[in-house]
Amino acid sequence: MPATFINVLLILLGGAAGLLFKNLISDRLMSILTHALGLCVLCIGIGNAVGTQNMLCVVVCMVIGTVMGSAADIEGRLERAGDLLRTKVVKEEGGGSRFTESFVNAALLFCVGAMAITGSIEAGLNHNYSIIISKGVIDGVTSISFAATIGAGVMFSVIPLLIYQGGITLLAGWVGPYLPQAVITEMTAVGGALIIAIAVNMLELGKQKIKVGNMLPAIFLPIAYIPLSGWLQTLLSGML
Repeated sequence: MPATFINVLLILLGGAAGLLFKNLISDRLMSILTHALGLCVLCIGIGNAVGTQNMLCVVVCMVIGTVMGSAADIEGRLERAGDLLRTKVVKEEGGGSRFTESFVNAALLFCVGAMAITGSIEAGLNHNYSIIISKGVIDGVTSISFAATIGAGVMFSVIPLLIYQGGITLLAGWVGPYLPQAVITEMTAVGGALIIAIAVNMLELGKQKIKVGNMLPAIFLPIAYIPLSGWLQTLLSGML
């Protein structure tokens, strides 16, 4: 939870800065900051991914998880849910509320994403707050742009963020003591792979944006993979 509170504080500070200095912020500066933060996110992802003790687990979970997520079209569903929420909440252009538009767009951007989920799980399982704090810096910079262009509603997006992100962290913390260390290690490594994909998107390194949302099931698959692989190894050794 401490990291989520820091995330909230950074959004509030960014929103306030955006409102105060909106005439001084250029698109070029925002682009440079985004790329700088993308490099930081890449370093975090690599740091988590190299901690794996079972690379085959990471590979299998990433492949199966991505297939599952793509079949369920998680990324598309998240996008459609966001579009639906905007349609329901934000009034038609011309008579709409800029406050509501700012709030809804910011809440969706800050809450719906792989970094929020992987960071919250990492914070709950390992008390490692680096991902969430890094996300908070990114959110803070983004909130500057949002507040400068579409208003103060961005600052109120911290309410659903606190509930959503904090809830995942608390849930992971409750479940964590019942998970074997090997499972936690590989969940962290798979999460690192997802963070690397987020960094690739931020740095615009690929020809197409990686659909990280479709990969989210992978982070939970070590819970099944580790005990199943152990059982298979015991069975095969017994047969031989």
